Amino acid sequence: MKRDLVGKALMKFASALALAAVLLFVPAGTVHYPNGWLLLCLLFTPMAITGIVLMCTNPALLERRLASKEDQREQKAVTWIGSLVFFLGFVSAGLDFRFQWIPLPSWVVWAASFLFLGGYGLWAAVLRENEYLSRTVHVESAQTLIDTGLYAIVRHPMYSASIIIFLSMPLILGSVVSFVIFLAYPVLMVKRIAGEEEILSRELAGYTEYTQRVRYRLIPFVW
Repeated sequence: MKRDLVGKALMKFASALALAAVLLFVPAGTVHYPNGWLLLCLLFTPMAITGIVLMCTNPALLERRLASKEDQREQKAVTWIGSLVFFLGFVSAGLDFRFQWIPLPSWVVWAASFLFLGGYGLWAAVLRENEYLSRTVHVESAQTLIDTGLYAIVRHPMYSASIIIFLSMPLILGSVVSFVIFLAYPVLMVKRIAGEEEILSRELAGYTEYTQRVRYRLIPFVW
């Protein structure tokens, strides 16, 4: 079983890396795209480390994170549009580098890199707190409510972290055009949260009371 999980994880990792590289370097017309290499290192190095740690300490959580097939029709639409945003954002960044549409200063790229790592740190903290985290929206039979740590501040800290990560990526790539495209991602998360909270309120014991204690979904004191 663990050998199968290792194979599945390696396949997912390799295919994601290959796809990201193709979407960046083919439109750029060259592999000499420093911002592209910077993003790939920042994105896939901690991803590999996280995968290895989870494989050794919590393979069940890794398996949940590898699952990507949604059962809910609305969530399928959100996932599909999110994939389209990713595709268009990466392709436009490569084209932006190739034709130098709107260059960004280097300090923006480096600031975004540190912001990205901060978002990844939050993401890792959420993984440590909630072993039921999945990429799909559903409630498991043994699942219990998590209301400590970051979950005592906002109800969906994973999505908060992912928004930081996704909005940092186009700036690391040095592309204003890509950043504008990625602005659709927070809107998609708002839509995803609406559907997810409906399911959690119906199927997860104590979730309705939890929403009354923790009022903010993504950003403290904002929403």
